[in-house]
Amino acid sequence: MKSEAAFKFLPFSNKQKKLLTWWVEGSPYAEYDMIIADGSVRSGKTVAMIDSFLMWSLDSFENQAFIIASKSVGALKRNILRPMFQILAAKGIPYRYNRSEHFVQIGSNIYYCFGANNEASQDVLQGLTAAGALADEVALFPQSFVEQMIARCSVAGSKIWMNCNPESPYHFIKTDYIDQAKEKRILHLHFTLDDNLSLSEEIKERYKRLYSGLWYKRMILGLWVLAEGVIYDMWDESKHVVREVPKLDNEWITIDYGTGNPTAFLHQGFSQQDKKYYTAREYYYSSRETGIQKTDAEYSKDLQHFTGGKRKTVIVDPSAASFIAQLRKDGFMVIEAENSVLDGIRWVASLLQQEQYAVHDSCSNTIKENATYVWDQKAQELGQDKPLKQKDHAKDAERYGLYTNRWLLDRAETVTGKQKPRKWGSM
Repeated sequence: MKSEAAFKFLPFSNKQKKLLTWWVEGSPYAEYDMIIADGSVRSGKTVAMIDSFLMWSLDSFENQAFIIASKSVGALKRNILRPMFQILAAKGIPYRYNRSEHFVQIGSNIYYCFGANNEASQDVLQGLTAAGALADEVALFPQSFVEQMIARCSVAGSKIWMNCNPESPYHFIKTDYIDQAKEKRILHLHFTLDDNLSLSEEIKERYKRLYSGLWYKRMILGLWVLAEGVIYDMWDESKHVVREVPKLDNEWITIDYGTGNPTAFLHQGFSQQDKKYYTAREYYYSSRETGIQKTDAEYSKDLQHFTGGKRKTVIVDPSAASFIAQLRKDGFMVIEAENSVLDGIRWVASLLQQEQYAVHDSCSNTIKENATYVWDQKAQELGQDKPLKQKDHAKDAERYGLYTNRWLLDRAETVTGKQKPRKWGSM
């Protein structure tokens, strides 16, 4: 495999040093069973945790198995394995990465890699006996996976390592682990931007500008707070609604498909002229209002009219299998939307906060639904952040288009599927 460049270590903060050394002999926490590092984005918790986990596992065990998990295998490779290999390279420690079977061998120890994106993910852990686990962004894991992961760590002296950004105060990581840290022998470390000494004051201020409202409290202050009220509380028609849309250099159609529910098509794109995303036009049909349900073929025909006969790239809710099949049959290039709801909402909120996204004033439903796109209070009581499923179809389509485009760009692709270098503002 291609070796990673060695990690360039910078001075560690006191909080990072505590994370690095909590397990060593003489530490007041050496007998603790678990550590949880939570707090703001870019606060330095992840790299320090990877380094500490590696050194602990190599110092404490031989011929043992370990668990490394993230929300998905892709996220694990980007956020854990890459810096992990850089740290190993910097310390001159050889390793072998088996891509096909998703494990890393360091010395005689084996580190098995897992994605934890749904309730079925826990099944792959069954039967494994581990000496420890590292869980990155654990608040995004299903509870069943976390419980199974902890149960698998049954070797004497095993320890659990977790990190995350805050979610709801009713989230199980908060209520079952952080709030019970003392009783369960868990070391809880709370990180802020100031705990990452590699960040300049200018960069810290930039991160603070990226968020507002709920996201500022969670991502910058690192607080476990409720998601309440309107989702896009930074929406301002004077800033985000325009009468003219400039030339779009990259365009697509994004769709939220409904049978009994409304169906929304949005024509979106990115303009190099002012470095902004736009929703330029919309189509909105509600069978509840008309009393007439359209077929997949009829919606496809409507889409052909909406695009003026041009076969633009179409981003569609991945659950709309029959409609996707119809569109492909009719010659459309279909991309199944990246439907990570909270990640998508955060991205749209960030664009609005930075005034990098606007909606044409003819898109009445896209504009109107900002007032009804609210958090589900009942889901909050279960520790889940979810939009209330009412009058949200244009908002869902909006999120599919903007976030899927960003998701593809993160993989050096545009929505047309062609390899293309990233440009400032189009990310």
